Amino acid sequence: MQFRTRFAIICILLLSPLPARTSALAHEHEDLRRTPVVRAVEQVSPAVVNIQASKVYEREVNPFSGFFRNEEFPFFQDIFPSRKRRYEAKSLGSGVIIDGSKGLVLTNAHVITGASNISVRLLDGRRFEAELAGSDPDFDLALLELDIREKLPEVERGTSNDLLIGEPIIAIGNPFGFRHTVTTGVISALDRTVEGDSGTFTGFIQTDAAINPGNSGGPLLNIYGKLIGINTAIYAKAQGIGFAIPIDKAESVIQELVDYGRVKPVWLGISGQDIDQRIARYFGLETLSGMLITEVFPDTPASRAGLTQGDILLSLSGVRIKDKAHYLRLIRNMTRNRKAELVVLRDSDKRNISIKPEEFERERILELARKRWGFKVKEGGESLAVTRVIPKSPADSLGLRPGDRIFKIAGQRMKTNEDFLEAFTRYRLLNSLMMYVARGGQGYHVRLRM
Repeated sequence: MQFRTRFAIICILLLSPLPARTSALAHEHEDLRRTPVVRAVEQVSPAVVNIQASKVYEREVNPFSGFFRNEEFPFFQDIFPSRKRRYEAKSLGSGVIIDGSKGLVLTNAHVITGASNISVRLLDGRRFEAELAGSDPDFDLALLELDIREKLPEVERGTSNDLLIGEPIIAIGNPFGFRHTVTTGVISALDRTVEGDSGTFTGFIQTDAAINPGNSGGPLLNIYGKLIGINTAIYAKAQGIGFAIPIDKAESVIQELVDYGRVKPVWLGISGQDIDQRIARYFGLETLSGMLITEVFPDTPASRAGLTQGDILLSLSGVRIKDKAHYLRLIRNMTRNRKAELVVLRDSDKRNISIKPEEFERERILELARKRWGFKVKEGGESLAVTRVIPKSPADSLGLRPGDRIFKIAGQRMKTNEDFLEAFTRYRLLNSLMMYVARGGQGYHVRLRM
């Protein structure tokens, strides 16, 4: 009897601490589950938004639309006016709130391109109408401003200057419309250059975190939940490769979008030509890559950096230049006063030169356009009207006359003066380009040769 009593007491003593120990173990397991990734996601998710962009477009309904195009036969618009039918298309993307007080959302430009109505939805279900504060397709970045009455959650910005290959990262977005999907991975590479349909993008972060359609514009985070990039692209030819715009590069773009609604074009102040076999033999080059500098304009970054006519530009910010068209695409992905590193060949010696691009000012663009292309324009409805043709210029040799209407330059629609400035900035080094010109109600495709 005494033995049984002692045994019962021992059992009670052994069992009595069990609930406390179980609670402690459960708490310890909970701490193990709440990893840095979980904490980062909990911290940032309220600032990640789902973006819905509605795009309204019109399609012409004309009994002759299958036979003639209005741009090729402008006079048909007067004889057989088209009826237009309106359609609406919707697209989904992601974004992240970078300023909760002002309601500013950073996303990709391609997410909202052509949108007539933009709305965003937060994790807690709140929905806001958004206005486009600024966008630039050359950087694939856009800034939205929400109509808010109170401060919203925002992401803490980090830096992309000290990223390590192999360090863990987190991506949050809305792939295929699935809200707030989290993927993880590592930084696979830095300073990647990606050739896209809309341009050449430099300095990308490469990651193996899954980035699918709908993820575009969402945040790339470090393990502390700080914003280090904006997810922007998928390499279509392979799986497990995604890209993001580094936040340090995005910072300079954000400020210009706030100030001007776009990123002002920059230039170095040079003209150039492609490397052909004759030039390659003369300079002893093994390949035809690069650009021969044919002119250095005074009082420009190039002249101050000591570049001279006859130098061969081999690379720009670590990217080997293929030709002058490639050089122009690279320049379009740069901002003012952000240093670029050039590799230049001079007298058989390679030289490294640091240079800061400057704004390609409007008056300078117009002045160079008059000299290189040889004509001036003004806005005129659905096209640009030629107002002056410079004697003995490429435009004069082509036979262009005041009063001619220009509908397209190098395939780009010409409706505003900004369209013309954009075209010259993009194609100023080409030796020839196609234009669509109308005269007397008849349209012509012509080639302007410089």
